[in-house]
Parts: sequence; C-alpha cells; structure tokens
Amino acid sequence: MVKQVYHGAPEAGNVHGPKKPEEGFFILKEGACVKKWLAVFGSACAVFLAAGFAFTNLIMFMKKKTDEDIMKKETADGHDRFDSFQAMEKEEAVILSRHGYEIKGFYVAPHHTANTMIICHGVTVNSFNSLKYMDLFLDLGWNVLVYDHRGHGKSGGRTTSYGYFEKDDLEEAVNWVRHKTGDGGQIGIHGESMGAVTALLYAGGHQDENGADFYIADCPFASFRDQLAYRLKREFRLPPWPLLPLADFFLRMREGYRIRDVSPLSVISRIRQPVLFIHSKEDDYIPPASSELLHRRKRGPKMLYLAESGGHAMSYTKNPESYRKAVQTFLDTMTQT
Repeated sequence: MVKQVYHGAPEAGNVHGPKKPEEGFFILKEGACVKKWLAVFGSACAVFLAAGFAFTNLIMFMKKKTDEDIMKKETADGHDRFDSFQAMEKEEAVILSRHGYEIKGFYVAPHHTANTMIICHGVTVNSFNSLKYMDLFLDLGWNVLVYDHRGHGKSGGRTTSYGYFEKDDLEEAVNWVRHKTGDGGQIGIHGESMGAVTALLYAGGHQDENGADFYIADCPFASFRDQLAYRLKREFRLPPWPLLPLADFFLRMREGYRIRDVSPLSVISRIRQPVLFIHSKEDDYIPPASSELLHRRKRGPKMLYLAESGGHAMSYTKNPESYRKAVQTFLDTMTQT
C-alpha cells in the first residue's frame, strides 16, 4: 500500500508554491539596478547628443566679423582701401544660388578685357577682406568679381559649410561671369582659407569647358576631418573621438553632408587645370603641410609658393612683393598656354 502525502495546494497563480521572502527582495533589487543603469545610459546619451549638437553649431554658425571689425583690421594691416572702393565705378552682382538665396557682390571692370578673377574670402569675414586681392589683380590687368559667401556679409543663407555648399555658389558665380563676358576671356579663381577649399572642391567637380581656367589656393586645409581634429587638440586638448563621429552624424542629419565630403585631398587628383598653392611657413592655424600635401598630389600644371612670414591668411600682407611675384609668374604661364 502506497502512502500518499498531501502538502496542500499551491497559491493561486503560483505553481511553484509560496514565494520566499529572499526571492522577492532580489527581484526588487535587480529592478532598481536596471532603472539605475537606464538612467545612467540616458544621461550619457543626452550628454553626447548635446555635445554633438553644440559642436555642429560651432561649425554651422561661426560668429561673423562685422564690416567695422574687418575694416579696422585691414587698415591696421596697411590695406586702407574702403573709401576709394566706395567711390569706385562698379556693378552690383546679385547671383541666385540653387540653394534658395541670393549671393551678393561687386563686379569691377576697368580694363577692356574679358579676363576676370573671382575672389573667394575666408570664414567669418566678407568681401571687404578681398579688396587687397582685388587691388592686386586689377593692377595686373584683370577685371574682378568679389562676393560674400553664404551666411556672410550681405548674402543670404543661414549656415556655413566650409566649402560644401559654397562650391555650388561659386559655380553660379562662374556662370554669372561667363554670361557677362562671353567666351572670349579667361576666368581665374583666387581663394583664401575656406575660399581656397571652396575653389578646390569646385575645381574637382568641374573638369569640363564650363569650369574656371586656373586656381590660386591660399592656405587651404587638405582634409576637414584632419583640420577639425587638429583644432580640437590644439585649442581644447580634446581627442577627435567621440566629437568628430558625433559631428559627422549631426551634420548629415541637419545639413545633408558628411565631414569627409569637405576634403580637397579627395578631389585634387582630378583637377587638370593649373593651380598655384600659397601658404605661410608660420601658419599655425592651418599648417603649411596641407598645401604641400595638396601640391604633391596634384597632377599636371602646378606651383607652390611658401611665404617666409605671416600667420594664417597673412601671406600677402607680410610678403607683398614675393606674393605678387609668385602670382605674376603663375599668370604669365597662363597667358603662354
């Protein structure tokens, strides 16, 4: 005879019998840990997102200098040209950007020639900063178009892209000059800093007959990523990770381009037209190694002029005679081809 032992029915809904007090304690403790780690993870994500948003704001909305700031500095550097520019005979240029705003500048054409230089300024300044170069090329017999980049001076556009969208506006500026002068003259592009990057990015995408005939690139960076990493380390003592991946993500989401898209180095081998690279040996904002690298990678006609003195974008100011000589030599080769 088998003896049956009855232990009693389990609690309703609990097939494993009564819950031990210790088991409930551990479940509560594990739930609290999960909530704690979720809070930490959420806080970390918020910090990363805020950092990425703030960093891309610095890129997109760089504080611009006023006309007064530019005129004061240019005058102190020996380029007091503003009163005579106001009195100069010139034509206002209003160029419609494909991105939905107006690009504004001035066309100065005292010479009976279709040859025209288009001058692209750097970041935070405007076409007032280009007047010293305008004088140089006017003196060398070229007519000149100076204009404000998007988000600078009197031009429209809210953000700066260090050459990505600016290259499209430069294309419209070249088309404007072509329409103005016809097909008989040469078009050259002189760019300083961001303007030089803009010129090279434009050149890399325009190898047809509608592009410019030659380029002068004064103190460009070779790679936007490398330049950002360099400035992060030099100014803030920060590593490129994780800020650069975050910036890349936010730029792609907010503006539709990536950091790698702003890289003259990636297009330099495609440029067949002549390029004069200019850089100061003392430039510690964008080191001269950038221009030296671009010069090495450039195929076909090219020149490299390294100014002995001057900081960033100061090669002409500190070395006017040798700068002019380098430009003149380069232009002479253009007229001989």
